[in-house]
Amino acid sequence: MAVEVIHEGATILLRLSNGPVNALSVGNGFVGDIMAKVRLAVSDPACRTIVVTGAGRMFCGGADISDFDGDPAQIGLLRDLIAAVEDSGKPVIMAIHGMALGGGLELAMAGHVRIAQAGSRLGLPEVMLGLLPGAGGTQRLARLIGAGAALDMMLSGKPVTAERALSLGLVDQLVDGDVVEAALEVARNAPPLRRTGALPVPADLGEAIEGRRAKLRGGLSQAPTRIIDCVAALSDDLAAGLALEAELFGELMRSEASRGLRHAFFGERTVARIPGLSGDVRPREVRHVGVIGGGLMGTGITLALLNAGVPVTMVELRADALAKAEASIRKTIQRDVEKGRIDQAVADARIAAFTPATELDALSDADLVIEAVFEDMGVKKQVFSALDAITRPDAILASNTSTLDLDAIAALVADPSRVVGLHFFSPANIMRLLEVVRGRETAPDVLATAMAFGKRVGKVSVVSGVCDGFIGNRMFEEYLRQVWFMLEEGALPQQIDAAMERWGMAMGPCRTMDLAGQDIGWAIRKRRAVEQPDRPYSGVIDRICELSRFGQKTGKGIYVYPDGRTAEPDPEITKLIEDYSAEIGLTRRAISDEEIVSRCLLALINEGARIVGDGIAYRPVDVDMIYLHGYGFGRERGGPMFQADLMGLPAMLDRLRTLAAGRNGWAWTPAPLIEQLAAKGGRFEDLNIQG
Repeated sequence: MAVEVIHEGATILLRLSNGPVNALSVGNGFVGDIMAKVRLAVSDPACRTIVVTGAGRMFCGGADISDFDGDPAQIGLLRDLIAAVEDSGKPVIMAIHGMALGGGLELAMAGHVRIAQAGSRLGLPEVMLGLLPGAGGTQRLARLIGAGAALDMMLSGKPVTAERALSLGLVDQLVDGDVVEAALEVARNAPPLRRTGALPVPADLGEAIEGRRAKLRGGLSQAPTRIIDCVAALSDDLAAGLALEAELFGELMRSEASRGLRHAFFGERTVARIPGLSGDVRPREVRHVGVIGGGLMGTGITLALLNAGVPVTMVELRADALAKAEASIRKTIQRDVEKGRIDQAVADARIAAFTPATELDALSDADLVIEAVFEDMGVKKQVFSALDAITRPDAILASNTSTLDLDAIAALVADPSRVVGLHFFSPANIMRLLEVVRGRETAPDVLATAMAFGKRVGKVSVVSGVCDGFIGNRMFEEYLRQVWFMLEEGALPQQIDAAMERWGMAMGPCRTMDLAGQDIGWAIRKRRAVEQPDRPYSGVIDRICELSRFGQKTGKGIYVYPDGRTAEPDPEITKLIEDYSAEIGLTRRAISDEEIVSRCLLALINEGARIVGDGIAYRPVDVDMIYLHGYGFGRERGGPMFQADLMGLPAMLDRLRTLAAGRNGWAWTPAPLIEQLAAKGGRFEDLNIQG
């Protein structure tokens, strides 16, 4: 942390340096240091102008988000700094390169001149954390570029290029070369004091407010509404607007949505750290990857890798299936060209990096091989036995299995330390989650390589130990168990789905299973009936499967799909469910949406706590990130374990014990970890900090 002071004639250059993004941290004293240096420059009689820039690769990535978990009043120190810059009696020129985001852009807007290097990006992404720009951004941006353009930037959270910023009036000058030299040249000419906060209210204010309010959509986060409220308050009285902004920022900072979004922000970084892994462990180099299987999963994995610039050889033993997979890959890449996501040169490079093959020998020189064949232990064992003989001894062998015992698969390899699980979620080229499964023998550098590789291909990678279903599917099984029980007790599929979607799930459980294929769950339940006869499911879902209603792919499942895609309730299923309740002697009752959400959420939390307690997950936050990125759990809700802390573990434990005394109470036996934490007033968050 440092503010370098450089004297350039009558100009003082302040170069900000605080970590990789030059975060405007109040907690570590950096903001106070900047304030002190600004005041010294302003009071220096030999100084006529001030230039502010950032060290390293960017101007400033914004405020230090960890400050938001402390006293809201401390953010006032950043506001004071920005006011001091704007009120300076000497011109302050902002030299922007790389990024100017959030509080960094708010600081830049307080300057009297802004010069940006070509290629840099400027934005106010606070809405993505359930917040609004809280250091003057709502009041200054609209004065600079107009209310409509300002609202569009703040409501989307997306940065604009320096070129676009120039055309909007957000920056005053664009340079291709050294932005600091350009700023010093401007400083030598002592530019006038153009204070952003003194600029007039934009003429498009009323029209912009009306138009953006009309486009507001519901959701847990109130940040979009509050951003509009702040801009609507623009007037000649800047202080009043800033006071409202500060008040609403504090309100949002305390909200569940912002707390959940910040938990997700930090969680994505936490899960990348593997507890106990020595800092000396280095990932292996992965230059060439093999994918075995040309089905839906293998094709999606291949696309994900090609999109990340990784050369791939796909092996599919059936020539017709291989040709189909190749055609799908080419079509998908070309569609990205048509939609303007990439240009033709990029598409051509991706296709050139793809090699189709029908023989496993084609993988003899691969650094990493990912098996994505049918989810059957016998098939997978055949593949790994063959790979052991064909691949280099130092090649990493990965299975995409979603439920099977990775250690049993690894036992087929002479050196099981080179085996790891890479469980991609479908569609693999779209879903961000990657469960990295550490086997009993997985080598530390193999695990580190898998995590680094996941990051390289744009995934949020989370480590799981070996158990049936790993983290995500093991929890999802208990979630579905309660869904099927509620169907026989009195709920209908459309009510359950609507309740969960209103609460924050991207898709309700019944629609989800129709999309995934009801036959998949049916096969698991048949296996469970043998393995876990003491943990039965409701038979109502099996009755649906016995009619060969496997979901969207068959046109009928729990719902019907007249157009092949849109789920519609089916009176035949309603009657089947009601008849089943009568058959088992159960009087159906009204089940509230509140009960639906509570039981589904508690089932996830209780099993998640078992998984953490068993050491399958390192930390509760690992569970949360899996559910945010793999199962459509609302990001604003933070994740199941985050929700548990919001409920309070003692209250949640009481609820579990009540349920355990009722029907199918065996499914509600509290996880030991919940009992332990509740007894000592602990939280799951405490385990994240320790981990």
